[in-house]
Amino acid sequence: MKGGGRYIKDIVYGANDGVITTFAIIAGVAGANIADPRATIILLGIANVLADGFSMASSNYLGSKSERDVVRREYRDEEQEIKEDPDGERDEMTQLLREEGYADADAKALSHLMLKNKSFFADLLMHEEFDVSNHDRGPIITGSLLTFVAFVCAGMLPILPFLVFSNITHVFLYSVVSTGTAFFVLGALRSLITKRSFIISGFEMLFIGGLAATIAYGVGAFLRSAVGAF
Repeated sequence: MKGGGRYIKDIVYGANDGVITTFAIIAGVAGANIADPRATIILLGIANVLADGFSMASSNYLGSKSERDVVRREYRDEEQEIKEDPDGERDEMTQLLREEGYADADAKALSHLMLKNKSFFADLLMHEEFDVSNHDRGPIITGSLLTFVAFVCAGMLPILPFLVFSNITHVFLYSVVSTGTAFFVLGALRSLITKRSFIISGFEMLFIGGLAATIAYGVGAFLRSAVGAF
């Protein structure tokens, strides 16, 4: 995957989680019907955007780094096995090629040719055995930063109406519209990379985000009733 496509997962993951978690707070506060909801939403929302955004970015960095370290270790082990037992590794590749549908003679010929490029041979064996590749997937820090930026930018969208409007009567509705629009646009943007229908992609994310927000609102309303019962 080339260009921005390699980071699409980081961007969509960060933006989607930013909108969902922030609006979940807003929906929860609205469902609980607490006093001075505007101030509570602004304080909790911004705190969530910054803290959770950093948490996601650092988790992305550590997870990606750990994955890359494991892949590189496996790659070194594979290279060592090729060096110590090239015939055995060639036979293993031949068997894998047979399983892919190559005739026995073709599988043996291909294995012999591929072994001349040991780096390619090791990478192909890793892909066939473990479904991983040693190819560089781009700087880890870039993906982590994109996750953070996407989380913060998208996460602020549900809060914006509460920063702009002081009248709390309709501001929650404005936040719902802003959040729904953000979900649809984020989903539609995925189609630039995935080549799927932008309408289907948009409504897919809108449905998932709306479900999360509905659950948060219901939890807030339930807790309000439960606390009121005591």
